[in-house]
Formats: sequence, structure tokens, C-alpha cells
Amino acid sequence: MAYRDKPVLWDIDWTVEQGDLVAIAGPNGAGKSTLLKAVLGLVQPASGQIRVLGRPYRDVREQAAYVPQRTSVDWDFPTNVLDVVLMGLYGQIGWFKRPGKKERTEAMHALEKVGIAHLAERQISELSGGQQQRTFLARALVQDARLYLMDEPLQGVDATTERTIIEILRELQSDGKTVVVVHHDLQTLPRYFDSVLLLNVRRIAAGAVREVFTTENLRQTYRGRIAFVETPKEGG
Repeated sequence: MAYRDKPVLWDIDWTVEQGDLVAIAGPNGAGKSTLLKAVLGLVQPASGQIRVLGRPYRDVREQAAYVPQRTSVDWDFPTNVLDVVLMGLYGQIGWFKRPGKKERTEAMHALEKVGIAHLAERQISELSGGQQQRTFLARALVQDARLYLMDEPLQGVDATTERTIIEILRELQSDGKTVVVVHHDLQTLPRYFDSVLLLNVRRIAAGAVREVFTTENLRQTYRGRIAFVETPKEGG
């Protein structure tokens, strides 16, 4: 993967199993967001290939949902919460057809699931950080996708929102969905996720958290710039 001929990612050989709840972890500038964008076809690899559900992304785009970084969104855009969630259905109904009662009911159900149905008519510029993140999570949920890609959905949210999001991710997994999350908090990663990709421009390690979330792998990933992290113990 390269920007203007400058490599951003290389040597990424990685497979995610269906139904996995997976974290991508690494330092700033490691290429975590770029990897998600590559999966989504937003940036093109200089070499190699990417398959989503066994096929090119363009063939399965309606089966994948994306939650971007909250800081990458223009929250001053004049629209309300319900309309943002309805945008998640445009791939199904088309951009030029107005959502009907069925779509609005589905969007409200998604908002109820993330606990902010009472904010449906609120302008997004008036939301707190946690409410903004819940709005974009609802937009993804309404798509009823097979694959969910989320870029730091827990960044900057309050503890209540964090618990809500994790509960929803686990529900998605229990429904057979695949969930891939860029995650920054190494302390909570072993509790929240089953598998992890440790990334720093290249793949450092990938697999079950219990196997690859080790002190040595973390040191390689963060190049020694890491505080103490309690890693999972065998049989613990």
C-alpha cells in the first residue's frame, strides 16, 4: 500500500475468520486506518490483492458496513440523527428514493439498540462525542451487514457508551457477523476481543489474543515505547 509512491503498508498477509471479533492495534502512523480503507476499496494496493467474503469488495459492498473515526466526520453538517442513520440504507433503496415508513422504522430500531432513540430529531452538531459515536454505530447496524469495519469506535467515549458498544459488538458476533475494530487501548483489548492484528507498517503478529498478545510482540509493535501491559496468561 502506498501514497504517492511512498509505502504505507507492506508484508500484510492476514485472514479474518467468519464470526471473529478482531482488534487491529499499533502505534500512530502504523497504517491501521489505511488498512481498513484498503479493504473498502478507498485506496488501491500497489501490489497484492484483497478479498472480502472471498470476493472483490465491489462485488460485496452491500454486505459490509463501515464506522469511520469520529474526528474524520463533519459534525457541523446540517442534518439530524435519524437522517444520518437512514443514510445506511441508501445502498439498498438507492440515493434518489426517499426512505419510507419501513426504512424509518428500521432506523429507529437501530437507534433504540444504541440507546439514543430519544435523540432522533436532534441536530448532529448538538451531540456529545459518545452520542456521535452511537449515531454512526446505528448507521452501520441498520445495514444488517455480514462484515463490520470500525475505526476506533471507542476513542473518546464515556464508560457507559463504551460498555454499550462492546455489548453490541458481542451481539453481532453471536449472530455470526464478523467485526474488525481499530482499537487503541491495550489494557482493555484482551477483555474485549478474541483475535488481534498487531501492526506497525507491516504485520508483526496476528491470531488469537492469548497467543499473540505477548510482551515481546508488543515491544516489536511499539518499538519499545510502551508502558506495562498485563498480557493474558496461559490457562488464566
